Amino acid sequence: MSRLLVGGGLVHDKIKRLGDLARARLNRKGIDMRRIPFYAALLLLTGATGLVGADRFTVEKTDDGAIVKLDGKLFTRYQKLFQNKPILHPVIGPTGKEMTRPLGEGDHVHHSSFWFTHGNVNGTDFWHKGGRIEHKEFLAASGGKTATLKTISSWKDDDGKVLGEESRVMVFDANDKARWIDVDIVFTAKAPVTFGKTKEGSFGVRMWPKSTVKEGGTIINREGKKNGDAWGKASAWVDYYGDVKGETLGVAILNHPGSLRHPTTWHVRTYGLFAANPFMKQELKLAAGEKITLKHRVVFHKGTTAEAGIADMYEAYKK
Repeated sequence: MSRLLVGGGLVHDKIKRLGDLARARLNRKGIDMRRIPFYAALLLLTGATGLVGADRFTVEKTDDGAIVKLDGKLFTRYQKLFQNKPILHPVIGPTGKEMTRPLGEGDHVHHSSFWFTHGNVNGTDFWHKGGRIEHKEFLAASGGKTATLKTISSWKDDDGKVLGEESRVMVFDANDKARWIDVDIVFTAKAPVTFGKTKEGSFGVRMWPKSTVKEGGTIINREGKKNGDAWGKASAWVDYYGDVKGETLGVAILNHPGSLRHPTTWHVRTYGLFAANPFMKQELKLAAGEKITLKHRVVFHKGTTAEAGIADMYEAYKK
């Protein structure tokens, strides 16, 4: 039975994507392998995930961070410290290809794959590898239908003084067209803190080298501003797509309405830097104990902005 009629519609061929894990589990339970299509469809339609889906993501803590896998294959690694900060690298997109620049290559080597810093925090230039953002602990590191990492880090100035504590929650999810990471950051000042007005910040991704505008790629924001015209503009989202080893793939960063100074301004460059920077046009002063919240979804997707449905993804995300 390769098709199942439900509510007047046909659900079929779903079992091709269940993979070896589901087949092995069904076999261990003594289910006739010839009837896998029926049972797989039934499980998908009824939401019975005892055999499939529950272990889609796994997370393994390591000495230097954590490894996030999707269906047994690497999605990304969280590194507790690279240069002066925690990062994610590599980040593997929906077709199995790396989508951020290899570490240490090319210009601006402080653009480290996927990171959060700022160029002037009480005079310390975290953006250009000054100070130190020190991973302190994991509050959570779990897999399942999604993966979750919760971390605590301390921001220390050039003299080692703690300026603030960063609490970060990263939730990893995926479908057939895209993979995405929801990143919620709460920074709590431990002393009077000023995030200075500078373009050098803040929540960033460095694009795959051949996907940049200079190599034929495209930057576009929600308002339709393209390429260099998107730099320094406020927008709820920006998408950046181009060629990654023979495929059109892209990265979109969505800025949640609950994020500081939404819609944020963008330090997004035609050479491949892609960063949301709420301090680009105005500094921010915090008293000790005050907090700020930054909320973004980073989408690694197939195709162009329109093909990936970025506008619709943002509408779903902002709710």
